[in-house]
Amino acid sequence: MASNRAEAASTQIVSVEALSYSYGRFSALRNLTLHVGQGELYALLGTNGAGKTTALECLEGHRSPTSGRVAVLGRSPLDRRGVRPRVGIMLQETGFAADLTVVETLGLAGRLSGRDDDVRRIVQRVRLHAKSDVRVGQLSGGEKRRLEFGMAIWGRPDLVFLDEPTTGLDLSAREDLWDAVAELRRDGATVMLTTHYLEEAQLHADRIGFLHRGELRREGTVTELLAGLSSRIEFLAPRGVSLPLPVTSTVNGLSRIETTDVQRDMAILLRWADLGGHRLERLSTSTSTLDDVFRALTNS
Repeated sequence: MASNRAEAASTQIVSVEALSYSYGRFSALRNLTLHVGQGELYALLGTNGAGKTTALECLEGHRSPTSGRVAVLGRSPLDRRGVRPRVGIMLQETGFAADLTVVETLGLAGRLSGRDDDVRRIVQRVRLHAKSDVRVGQLSGGEKRRLEFGMAIWGRPDLVFLDEPTTGLDLSAREDLWDAVAELRRDGATVMLTTHYLEEAQLHADRIGFLHRGELRREGTVTELLAGLSSRIEFLAPRGVSLPLPVTSTVNGLSRIETTDVQRDMAILLRWADLGGHRLERLSTSTSTLDDVFRALTNS
């Protein structure tokens, strides 16, 4: 199974080489190079204005690069006839015809996609079966988001672009969406994700690329991105005693110790407390997350 997955990932579905894009004198992207293999979920993250939307628009065929090369499914994304039927796109916001029902909207989107599917399957998949005959203009924001996702996954596309897919969804709807994404991937689909929910990228992405000021600054698996970052030990320090480890900072009254070996330093701290009869109130540990990578990136 592992060898099959590695073999699939070696088949490039998205290939970007030295992509640059400028709006007049402003360079939105500079020399972007990345590759996404078959079956991967690749998350493209970054600060506001980092160039994520511009990069996706070039990959989706909505913009032509100022320079560089982009290939999707082995073709130029500008080749609409060859590429579009194999690609599902969920934008941050879609313009709906408010007077069409959910079923009518999905059916229309399905015909435009060039892919075949059963509208009843999609309605069930995105949990809108109770709203099938409701006009889109009467849906809540979260229900519209689910409808947009249903349009993107219609016909089980080979490649799916998800741009902030869970914005406006409650916890249950988010879990349903990620279950559907996992189902698509089991069928061999490749997914490119942008999101401001870093914990979702950390949980679901195979690889992550961080854009900052138009450049790809960091790329790798979660393990690779977090390598070398410190963990934290926090506690309410006893008064009037010297601690066995240096305190890095105090946050909300809690002493914080930054460490690259949390097991060793926690053992030192607990042994000291046990021998000295000290009680460490509100003691906790936490490991680094993508939030820390993001902060380091924005402060660079």
